[in-house]
Amino acid sequence: MSYAVEMREVSAYYFGEKKPAIIDVTLTIPINSLTLIVGPNGAGKTTLLETILGLLEPRRGNIRVLGHDIPREAAKIRKLCSYLPQDFMKPPGEPFSVKDVVAMGIASNREFGKLGNEDWKLVEEALTMLGIAELADRPIGRLSGGQQQKVMLARALVRKPKLLLLDEPFSALDEDSRRFISTSLLPKLIDSGCTVIMVSHDASFTPPRCDLTIRMEEGRIVGVVSHDLRSST
Repeated sequence: MSYAVEMREVSAYYFGEKKPAIIDVTLTIPINSLTLIVGPNGAGKTTLLETILGLLEPRRGNIRVLGHDIPREAAKIRKLCSYLPQDFMKPPGEPFSVKDVVAMGIASNREFGKLGNEDWKLVEEALTMLGIAELADRPIGRLSGGQQQKVMLARALVRKPKLLLLDEPFSALDEDSRRFISTSLLPKLIDSGCTVIMVSHDASFTPPRCDLTIRMEEGRIVGVVSHDLRSST
């Protein structure tokens, strides 16, 4: 398998909409790579992630993710993927502790959602990786936006995904946290066998290790830059 994602002339619509949210998207994303998707608000970036995950069913075209057909095998794919959505904030009254929220990332892949001792060790490792182990017993709703975003990233990472989709993952983080994630954490994930697709509205931002930059406008891909080959289309 050479590609983590293969899309051929894919168009997708939100329920009740007559205009497609993404239009005739053809795209291949290599395994063990980092792809950055940029473009203005409303360009279709989030829609593209949702379509890759099978959360939004394509009206036309073909999609394969990690060798599986979407949407027919979407449930199987989602067990191999993690998704950090743009809307991550929890209300102040949210009762779940940080460690319980992170554990939810594993529970969906366990029978009856039951976690064992090894699973809780993975939760601890994920919290430590993001530098938030001391927050483990705090209610997530009482944390700052940046802390909550780290918790949700830990929940995405704890399941050891083969494909990680990040929608504006730095929106609430300080500069030091952004630098650590982009220069240290993401490269290590890729080296361990994970493919990362990251959305950003900031066209000037490119992670140090970035294989492809895809630009979208009005639901279409309007440019692809390969940073390995230093060529553009």
